[in-house]
Amino acid sequence: MLHINDLSHRIDGRLLFDQATLFLPAKTRMGLVGRNGTGKSTLFRLILGDATPDDGSVSLQPGARIGTVAQEAPAGQTSVMDFVLAADLERTALLAEAETATEPNRIADIQTRLADIDAHSAEARAGAILNGLGFSATDQGRACAEFSGGWRMRVAMAATLFAKPDLLLLDEPTNYLDLEGAVWLETHLQKFPGAALIISHDRDLLNASVHSIVHLKDLKLSVWDGGYDQFQRQLAERQRLQMKMVEKQEDEKRRLQAFVDRFKAKATKAKQAQSRVKRIEKMQPVATMVEDPVAPFEFPNAERRMANPLVRFDECETGYSEDKPILKNLGMRIDIDDRIGLLGRNGAGKSTFAKLLTGALPVTSGAMRMHKKAVVAHFAQHQIDALSANHSAYTHVLERMEDATEAERRSRLARFGLPANRQETPAKNLSGGEKARLLMNLITFDGAHLLILDEPTNHLDIDSREALKAAINEFAGAVIIISHDRDLIESCVDRLWLAADGTIKPYDGDMDDYRRELLAGEVKPRDKSKPLGGQKTQDRRDAAAAREKLKPLRAQAAKSETEIERLKGVLEKIDAGLAVDGLWEKDPDLATELTKKRSKCVDMIEDAEMAWLEAEEALEAATRAAQGG
Repeated sequence: MLHINDLSHRIDGRLLFDQATLFLPAKTRMGLVGRNGTGKSTLFRLILGDATPDDGSVSLQPGARIGTVAQEAPAGQTSVMDFVLAADLERTALLAEAETATEPNRIADIQTRLADIDAHSAEARAGAILNGLGFSATDQGRACAEFSGGWRMRVAMAATLFAKPDLLLLDEPTNYLDLEGAVWLETHLQKFPGAALIISHDRDLLNASVHSIVHLKDLKLSVWDGGYDQFQRQLAERQRLQMKMVEKQEDEKRRLQAFVDRFKAKATKAKQAQSRVKRIEKMQPVATMVEDPVAPFEFPNAERRMANPLVRFDECETGYSEDKPILKNLGMRIDIDDRIGLLGRNGAGKSTFAKLLTGALPVTSGAMRMHKKAVVAHFAQHQIDALSANHSAYTHVLERMEDATEAERRSRLARFGLPANRQETPAKNLSGGEKARLLMNLITFDGAHLLILDEPTNHLDIDSREALKAAINEFAGAVIIISHDRDLIESCVDRLWLAADGTIKPYDGDMDDYRRELLAGEVKPRDKSKPLGGQKTQDRRDAAAAREKLKPLRAQAAKSETEIERLKGVLEKIDAGLAVDGLWEKDPDLATELTKKRSKCVDMIEDAEMAWLEAEEALEAATRAAQGG
């Protein structure tokens, strides 16, 4: 179906591909993975003919139809259904010709062909696709222009899937979908009859929907059988074997060099020594596949730890008007160390709930009780657009660290994962992943008690997603995750809530239960007689238990830090008293007493700092142990 032979290509002088080769057979689905910026989207442009390779070739099976989601979302007054139906160009052309054809044989041919391509069921097939992507029957009759950009991209995807191309190219398709849409897409792709090449960082999609993984790294394309987890295992095993070969080669070098060093001065051994020198020189280094480290995420903990519950709801209602509540009968609580995954179909109230917690929406009835000094950090995709487009990352941090030195500001940016050569780049020119990193770090800049993450993994590659999971699991506050990324939810949350029927309630099941119920068309409470299963469920429990063990260590560190701040306040008052002009002449006894108190206070500060340091070291060691490191 698709042949890529010895492909080489540069953009702005930067080499993206160097004699890369790939063969994609017909009826085969491949997932294309690689770090952000390595050239995955550029490869699609080369396949589509929108770019010309510098060397090599890209060739398709003659007559093959390519389907891809256009960057421009459909707009205008065309209905959603009509737009999708029009994607089947042959059907559209035949129906138009049937309106004007007069020659009997041609009319018969048209009707025969329409029957062959199952034209009479087109609306039903298009409706099923649109429904799977979240469009109700009413929505399907609405004009494309009435929908937001993200929803119009879903329309474009529906049209591409409906057309059933011979080669399907999808670039991060789940970025426009909620969890329910992502689950549907996985299942739909499993039945897709043509060939497909899918750029994705969604592990679940790659595990469920493709036959093999194409890895773009070091300017080459390599193919690995199976889904992403199998690819990862194979890659790790190859790296292990390569490192073993490196060690073996180094041992051989040391043995040969030891012989040379020992016998090179002896005439009887000179020839053997020289032979071993030549063998050392001819040794070729073993090529290794060690991954470049990815920058971590960092979510600072709040300075002051709150008591439980952090938030409590009492018959709470909220909405955009008092007479039309979106959510009602809320009666949950959020504790300081909760990890909650918020599930629910699009429009069920997940984003409304996030706005309620951030204060963007009021309580219209009942009560929401939250600590007055609680800090809530909210990450949502639309907030990325709120970054000052012409301000660099450095300027954004400058606004938060006016009194800091330039070195301190740049160090903070480096901890964001933004290298020096990207710190002065205007936000509008940063990649999606870089913008997400910048925003996540800005909203948690001074620490938070509650972190709300709404689709945080969009635009992050898989390695960055792993770093995000680590940061969430290390964060000491509460976390609420709204995401189509099941792997993120399964790796980070302890319990699930479900937004449905105008309220939010605990969901007593796991993500496998939820997926099965989505595909069955009904999400319902799980049968409690059925045990929660799966390794990831157990992993969540283990993570929760590990965090529970860290609580006393965090409390001790916080207690020591509070004591240090208290003692420093006492020291400031003592120093202020000693700074009074003529104190020693006017009241030498008071001056002597203050001096003694000052010395004692300094000693107490040193003891508190030592206790804090020991607590932090113990906490760090326990955290490493909890992570298996």
